[in-house]
Order: sequence, then C-alpha cells, then structure tokens
Amino acid sequence: MPEKFTRAFAERLDGICDVNVKEAQDGDGVIPGVALIAPGDYHMQLRRDGARYYVRLDKGERVFHQRPSVDVLFNSVAEYAGRNATGIIMTGMGADGAKGLLEMKEAGARTLAQDEENCVVFGMPKEAIKLGAADKIVSLDKISETMLRGLYAQN
Repeated sequence: MPEKFTRAFAERLDGICDVNVKEAQDGDGVIPGVALIAPGDYHMQLRRDGARYYVRLDKGERVFHQRPSVDVLFNSVAEYAGRNATGIIMTGMGADGAKGLLEMKEAGARTLAQDEENCVVFGMPKEAIKLGAADKIVSLDKISETMLRGLYAQN
C-alpha cells in the first residue's frame, strides 16, 4: 500500500462499511467495531498490555519488498494473541502473509484463505494454502459468515 493512499482508502472504506475504518496511528487500541489500516510505508504490529491490545507502527526492513508487510503483522498477532485471533488472507500478489498465517495457525489461531475462484489475484492465498496455513478455504461471500457466525470449527 503506497504512502498517502492508505488514508484515502481508509476513509472510503469507512463510508461504505458497517464498522469504523481508519488509518492506524501508533498506539491505537484494537477494539470491536474498528478496522485499522496500516499506513503506507509503515509496518503495523500487534502488541498487548494486560488485557489491552494495541498497534505499533515502525519503518522496519521491507519484507518481500513490502512495507507494510502482512507477515510482519501476522507474526506479531501469533506472538501476542495466539488462539485469541483469527487470520484471513485474501486476494493479492506474491507470498507476503503466507508464513505469518502459518505462524498464527501454529500459535492456535483460526485461519482462513480466500478460494481461487473468487480472487482477483490468487498469489497470497495460494502460497498460504500450499504451506498448510489455512484451516479453511472459503469463497469471498462466505468469509464474514464463516468468521462471525460461529460456523467455523477449529480443527
């Protein structure tokens, strides 16, 4: 996600989504009903202080030539949230996120990948599926239902 694009992207999503969407700022709390978008050119990582989850932003090394990187985020979710998390990887180019999703699964998180039929670009989900990182492979129109309605049964 390029710098300056993410703020406009978050504002656009905020106008059309049922949840609030915002570009993350360092230290923002992770709370129900709010989706945080990593700012362009910053990695976003999950941290925990007692029962409070929050995000840290940094300009660490690029991963797969990316900053923000999905792997950086997913690795931190595996470390700090483990089985309290659900990881979902959707359409996208390359392998970023595949190893991080596997880390989440190994830490006890529930993991989903978007199916090939409904992906614009099947790269990221394909790599995650090849690694065995996805517990379930789900069509785009079933992802939220699978995650939110309890239809997901962890293996």
